[in-house]
Amino acid sequence: MEDVRLASDAAEMLQRRSWDAKVISPDVDEGVGRRASFVAGSFTLPAGSRPMLYISAQGLYRAFVNGKRVGNDCLTPGWTCYDNRIAFQTYDISDLAQEGENRIEIWLGDGWFRSPLMWREYAIPNGWGDRIGAIAEIVDGGATVCATGPDWQSGLLPVTKSGIYYGEDYDAGLKPEISGSVEVLETDTALFVAHEAEAVKELDSLKPVGSWTVGDAVIYDFGQNVAGYTRIRVKGAAGAKVYIDFAEVLGPNGEFDNRNYRVARAALSYTLSGDGEECWAPMFTFMGYRYARVTIEGDTELLDIVSVPISSVPDVAGGFECDVAAVNRLVLNTIWSQRGNFIEIPTDCPQRDERLGWTGDAQVFAGTACWLADSERFLRKYLRDVMHDQRDDGGVPHFTPDPTRRPGSKFTGDWAGSTGWGDVITVMPWQLYLHYGREDVLRECFPAMLKWLDYLWSISDGPIIHPHSSWGQKGFTFGDWLQPVGDNRKPRPTIADDCAATLYFAISTDLAAKIARVIGETAEAEKLEANAKVIRDAFAREYFSASGRMAHNDQTSYALAFLYDLVPVEHFEAAKGYFRRVIVDAKHKIGTGFIGTPALLPALSKLGMNDLAEKVFLNRKVPGWLYQVDRGATTIWERWDAIGEDGTIYEPLMNSYNHYAYGAVCQWLFENVAGVQPMEDAPGFDRVRLAPTVLPELGKVTMWHDCRHGRVEASWVLANGRATYRVTLPEGCEGVLPADIYNGVTIDGETALVPPEGLTLSSGTHEIGFDI
Repeated sequence: MEDVRLASDAAEMLQRRSWDAKVISPDVDEGVGRRASFVAGSFTLPAGSRPMLYISAQGLYRAFVNGKRVGNDCLTPGWTCYDNRIAFQTYDISDLAQEGENRIEIWLGDGWFRSPLMWREYAIPNGWGDRIGAIAEIVDGGATVCATGPDWQSGLLPVTKSGIYYGEDYDAGLKPEISGSVEVLETDTALFVAHEAEAVKELDSLKPVGSWTVGDAVIYDFGQNVAGYTRIRVKGAAGAKVYIDFAEVLGPNGEFDNRNYRVARAALSYTLSGDGEECWAPMFTFMGYRYARVTIEGDTELLDIVSVPISSVPDVAGGFECDVAAVNRLVLNTIWSQRGNFIEIPTDCPQRDERLGWTGDAQVFAGTACWLADSERFLRKYLRDVMHDQRDDGGVPHFTPDPTRRPGSKFTGDWAGSTGWGDVITVMPWQLYLHYGREDVLRECFPAMLKWLDYLWSISDGPIIHPHSSWGQKGFTFGDWLQPVGDNRKPRPTIADDCAATLYFAISTDLAAKIARVIGETAEAEKLEANAKVIRDAFAREYFSASGRMAHNDQTSYALAFLYDLVPVEHFEAAKGYFRRVIVDAKHKIGTGFIGTPALLPALSKLGMNDLAEKVFLNRKVPGWLYQVDRGATTIWERWDAIGEDGTIYEPLMNSYNHYAYGAVCQWLFENVAGVQPMEDAPGFDRVRLAPTVLPELGKVTMWHDCRHGRVEASWVLANGRATYRVTLPEGCEGVLPADIYNGVTIDGETALVPPEGLTLSSGTHEIGFDI
């Protein structure tokens, strides 16, 4: 069958098919958390065939043709709001099929579709349905030669149990044998759309960098915290078992510590068949870990074990290096956190009983995500889930896909509407526009933006938002989540929820107004611009004293207010002085949480307070980015104080060592320190602003980024009071050197005068000199 293209208004085309196949479920399926099952069929091909397989599932699937695996994608068909759409994949199976009779098996696992999701006693099983199933068609030369239907058969698998949080158990002594038939499900095939982003892939495997024996177990250190699984090679007697559980960190005395996984079992079990050397990795799950603890029962030998990272964004699209090794490691840690949490959706963490698409984390990280990987399709897919889960009153979900909306949820109230989190609907499309130049994503999301802004106004019926204090209630906000307070005997000030909410109300209204102008919604733009002024004026009255001091006098308040131009002109210099003082009083330690941290250093750079930016960034004490690196972190932590200076593990029930949010600082490294900023009047790297922030302690800086035009490169080095800034711009990309920033400018060895509108540089390599 030919693909049929359908689209909603302003949406990028979604590919749907006219299916001859039906969704079928094994009648031997025993339900969630029980032994896995499969469906099987046969088909005949003439010589010279070029068969294509179109396939999807309720649950997860892995397909085999004539006993050989189809493709190398992981965790297919992926995770979406399954009540809105389910991805299907397309494979050329010419190299697997043969002339004459062929057999196809589709192995099925619970996956995100019906594994228990959410945390602890609130876990929700069967979130999108209690029946797994498969749909598949094999097409040769335009003719359907095989389609799932009532004539297929089913059976049970060697996978005796699997789950997203559970892990997987596999008994190789059990063989997949036909033992039942199938039931045709009433699933609407219009739900199935071609996979909107790249499939999850395995990265290069990692060998252990160390191992040691504790009791009857051996612990392996792979040197890198990842999301993925282990692959083992074993030899031994039938019935012998290998059990593997995982941890991200070791305790203060070197002990294996995975208490932060909470109730997620996150373990693997393999029972040997006894048939020579056996190699195995799970199919229907993944874990977050650096360490694997292997326990063997019975007569067997572990011949090899490797760590296999997986990701939807396996290829790096940007890099940053300087003379400070810990900074380079911080960037690498951010890349690994993005890889491990960009698995079908942008999750908060990959290890514990959560792994949800939290909108606040994704919002603050969106810009960095686009620098470090080609995130366009991945994030656009996620935004469609956000919009599907948006409430009728305009509230944007705390996370999506949102299991709390599904039958069986034990959660009370509505888990939507937090400012800073819901603002993903304005911030993320804008970042996609800046990086990839796509107006259509703005058009697609614009109606949802307006609903969100109406919701925000309705919380308090006005421009100043007074959030509800209880989770699940309308207007509840997470505020500046995990904002550090310093010494509990004399805690530092933190932003109040109302101020944080109102700040983000202004930010999103401004963005929506810009977006309205871009997409030609002039009337809406004028309304939004008027609303933005109302919010700004109200914010100034509410949160600035006559002396220019902000109400909560904390780093987050000043950083967001300055970065987004919410400081009244009459208070600008005084507020700038207060901002400097709160940084100095904190001894240059970070005083910001999830929403304040991405704004902190850009705000200081915008104000020209680079001495402070340098000291805050390079601070090695807790809280600080480089403190994590000095403590051996290989990914970004959820908490600044996740491990104490004495090695103590913070409260494990709320502690992840792979949480990308604070890695948003990398956007500042690319855009401010390296000085390459995409411009809103020529997005998609058609033009970039070139304005490096020279921090002498970094020594020298180099960056690169693969944009849609090709590779952008930039570097700077200091010598004798002058900086030499070298940039290479691909064809189709221009650079703009802004006026009134640097003195003594030379370009390619010639003295240059920069006009007020800036100096445009063509594609190619340029060397710019200026005085420090």
